Amino acid sequence: MSHIKKAIALFSGGLDSILAVKLILEQNIEVIGVRFETPFIESYCDHYIEQYLGISLIKKDISNDFKKILYNPRHGYGKRENPCIDCRILMFRKAGELMEEEKALLIISGEVLGQRPMTQNKRMLQLISEESGYANKIIRPLSALLLPETDPEKDKIIDRLKLLDIQGRSRKRQIALAEQWGIKKYPTPAGGCKLTEPSFAKRLNELMGKITNMNYHKGDIDLLKVGRHFSLNKEFKLVVGRNENENQKIISLFQPQDYLLSSQYCKGPVSLLRRYTDLDDEVMEVETVLDLASRIVARYCDKGHSSDLVDIVIWSYDKTFHQTRYVQSFSDSIIQHYLI
Repeated sequence: MSHIKKAIALFSGGLDSILAVKLILEQNIEVIGVRFETPFIESYCDHYIEQYLGISLIKKDISNDFKKILYNPRHGYGKRENPCIDCRILMFRKAGELMEEEKALLIISGEVLGQRPMTQNKRMLQLISEESGYANKIIRPLSALLLPETDPEKDKIIDRLKLLDIQGRSRKRQIALAEQWGIKKYPTPAGGCKLTEPSFAKRLNELMGKITNMNYHKGDIDLLKVGRHFSLNKEFKLVVGRNENENQKIISLFQPQDYLLSSQYCKGPVSLLRRYTDLDDEVMEVETVLDLASRIVARYCDKGHSSDLVDIVIWSYDKTFHQTRYVQSFSDSIIQHYLI
């Protein structure tokens, strides 16, 4: 119906975003959730929407826009390879576009003033809002009373006095509010972004050194999330599975430029060797790399710590290449040289 007031909510699935939506629903405003997706964001919010909110959720992939930010963020990085400020600006800009499409009147977010030092101090919240192009439409319900009044509040679309003044890293007030509303299960606080994790950021940095012109695809990023990683040279990377689940994931990420390695007779991992250039194969270089990869993989087989030779079967994606090598595994000290 045309008279129903609508809001667009940036929804991560965390407690703060659940509460922010709940506060707006309490004011008889329809809320449409939006979850922006990139290969780096991990969010499992559908369950909480169904259980506590009953709102619709739109999922939008912003990976192509995010690529430009990742390689050249206007506002720089955080502690790792995380361009958080530019990412938030992008998300609010996309939410604003969705707001216009849906004929909504405001955008809401579960951000709390002072909760995160880089993006949630007062100056940065204002900067993010302004650079998104929708500053006067963005409301952060959990901290709204500590922030400048926005147009929807001035126009009485939303009752400012029913919003909150939460700030800081303590979650006591959020937990108390959740109990009041019967919200008993919710995710533990976490960034939800792989780019803030030290080990993942290190792997990503190494990957970015192997590829040019932002030419990674989702499978490259998904591969960073599993296994042990080894940089064999400027073109080749080896990923060694650590358990059966990772072995299956590695197989699912097998691409035409890759080789798979495993042992037929020894218990051990499935491993993937990926080349990040489109150059014609130089037989001598590939042979050297295959030998190097085989000896690393052999170390993680059940005979890897003995003097026995280990059989390593290698095959290409199209199965035009298939061979078995019998190799002596590398020592741990040599392996550490290649480990990312």
